[in-house]
Amino acid sequence: MNEHRRQILQMLSEGKISADEAERLISALEAGPSGSPSQNGSDSATKARPKYLRVQVDSEDDGHDGPTKVNVRVPMQLLRAGVKLAGLIPPQALNRANVAIHEKGIPFDLSQIKPENLEELIDQLSDLSVDVDQNDHAAKVKVKVFCE
Repeated sequence: MNEHRRQILQMLSEGKISADEAERLISALEAGPSGSPSQNGSDSATKARPKYLRVQVDSEDDGHDGPTKVNVRVPMQLLRAGVKLAGLIPPQALNRANVAIHEKGIPFDLSQIKPENLEELIDQLSDLSVDVDQNDHAAKVKVKVFCE
């Protein structure tokens, strides 16, 4: 497998493939020798954990600004690190933050954020796919939220 990884990195350095394509190829290598995930649709037991939370927005705007395209990819490792860092917040600061959140009408307690809760959330997010189509006389907007 190291030889395949070197070949992928070589193609990337030569500009034959993009960084995203290299990442997908390396991810496919890490998934195992069973081949591409599209070969077996019921491959959920050996499915790799998602590495990114992705939000995509496409707007076909007829205005002077042209179409809007947004493609945000947040690494799950960033979320994991954030949860670990939240455990380092001093209790007084945590209480003040909770009070401020509750004043805004958001029923959320920051002290309940724990790494094991995040892993459960990430497991559930792997099956999440949200498509929102908004038809307006001025623009059509499509929003997608998913894990990969």
